[in-house]
Amino acid sequence: MKIIDAHAHVVRYISGFTSRGELCGIGGGMARYADGTELFMIPPEMGEYGASPEALLKVMDENNVEKAVLLQGQFFGFQNEYTAEAVKKYPSRFVGAGAYDPFCAKSEEVRRHLFRDLGFRAVKFEMSNGSGLMAYHGEIDLDGEVMNGCYHYAAENGLTVVMDIGRPRNCCWQTRSLASAIKKYPDVTFVLCHLLSPQRGDGELLHAELGRLALPNVYFDLSSLPGNQRPETYPYPSAVVHLGIAKRTVGADRLMFGSDMPSNLCRDSYVHLKDYITDSGVFTPAELEDIFYNTAEKIYFSR
Repeated sequence: MKIIDAHAHVVRYISGFTSRGELCGIGGGMARYADGTELFMIPPEMGEYGASPEALLKVMDENNVEKAVLLQGQFFGFQNEYTAEAVKKYPSRFVGAGAYDPFCAKSEEVRRHLFRDLGFRAVKFEMSNGSGLMAYHGEIDLDGEVMNGCYHYAAENGLTVVMDIGRPRNCCWQTRSLASAIKKYPDVTFVLCHLLSPQRGDGELLHAELGRLALPNVYFDLSSLPGNQRPETYPYPSAVVHLGIAKRTVGADRLMFGSDMPSNLCRDSYVHLKDYITDSGVFTPAELEDIFYNTAEKIYFSR
């Protein structure tokens, strides 16, 4: 079966900014927040301070992954130039999404560079209150003036919009506002990360909110679905329950496999991140082909 990883990251060096202030690489794949807390972010075999395109390609080749979508966010720090370099160097293996803070005073100039000079055809917004825009801007209305300006720009410039709205029960998890906004832009494709980040026991909530967002122009990646069920381990029974809910609510053809590497490889193997889906019994062989390849090919690579 052919595979596209629809959610991965290249990292020149860890330079994040979060609710705990800056997040800096300190070697050995470790990083330290401004409050002194340390975090394991990159498996040593992939890099000391970052994860190069070649490090990702090694993992991809070992796991028969044909292509990957390179996304960004404030957790590792914006990596626009490095992502663009990776896509330019390996155009048959990678596509990338640009990322920016719309509250920057010079956001228009930033967008011009990202989407005209660097040529990104997708934009990623990490909205979470832990390591996204709401970590340091406070609560932002996903259907407010600023974000609608971002969606309007995407509509005018033919960009796919990728969004991480964080976890349930946080101020960033605005499914109602997001659904309202998406309906205003029927010609824009939206990809929502992590299947909305359900936690263990969130099955009913997930069903309701996926139903709200089951719109013709909305897709979901499955990255970090296992990690959000901690301390569960492979084969991730709660994640499998969520897969079944997603299939019934939005359809398998709206779902895309993603590993969220490198960080998720600190906790489990790439094989397990694939196999809990293939061995779940939730999907038919044809549905697995959509999840692992066809939908991501259509959304990200065939444009």
